[in-house]
Amino acid sequence: MTTNATAETPTGARTEARTGGAAGARTEARFEDLPALMGLMTGDEKHGPAATSTLDALWVLYDRVLRVTPATAEDQDRDRFLLSKGHGPMAYYAVLAAKGFIDPEVLPSFGGYDSPLGHHPDRTLVAGVEIASGSLGHGLPLGVGTALGLRAQGLADPAVWVLVGDAEFDEGSNHEAVAFAGSYGLDRLHVVVIDNSSATHGWRGGIAARFEAEGWSTVTVDGRDHEALYRAFTAGHPGRPHVVVARVEPKDS
Repeated sequence: MTTNATAETPTGARTEARTGGAAGARTEARFEDLPALMGLMTGDEKHGPAATSTLDALWVLYDRVLRVTPATAEDQDRDRFLLSKGHGPMAYYAVLAAKGFIDPEVLPSFGGYDSPLGHHPDRTLVAGVEIASGSLGHGLPLGVGTALGLRAQGLADPAVWVLVGDAEFDEGSNHEAVAFAGSYGLDRLHVVVIDNSSATHGWRGGIAARFEAEGWSTVTVDGRDHEALYRAFTAGHPGRPHVVVARVEPKDS
């Protein structure tokens, strides 16, 4: 596995509003620190594979791609990241803690009745979270609307990223969103599909073929290879939305 190490182990940035870090704070961490952060969350997680399957893609996005920090999380020209695969958020919380959006000291409360860290992330409780998610099929349509709204406002710089699971394409709303985004050429929209073979239905030619048929730019990579993910995330796609299908080990392996 290829990783991109940055600095020292995390030392918890203190909370301000919601679970956010102090203004300008940015806790640096390494990818190797994430298992320890995830290990702090001892609540009853019903979707372990949903969390661990996203860990590498989330890390590469937040460490090397997304233009958003704790200090810029409310800026109009920030990149937007929408976690549609919200029913297994442990990896997401760990990455947010590693990057200073939330205090690592909050992680042990995960799943508690009075914790801001629920089994589905809540944008009103967790700093850096753009949408409340978890129900399958919601994130991509919201991402399309976000990209369309930014275009309508004349904001050409912010990128919109949506992470979805392969099983979410059992929901018709995603297929409608794929068709609309391709037709409208929403080139600031990016989708990461975590493919852990959990979908009920398959697609002739694979997941990427469904997007390609609607005019998307597509790349399929090893979802555990950080350099391959980075190259796929940063590939050019003028005039077209972009999807990266990240294949990981099957859910039941």
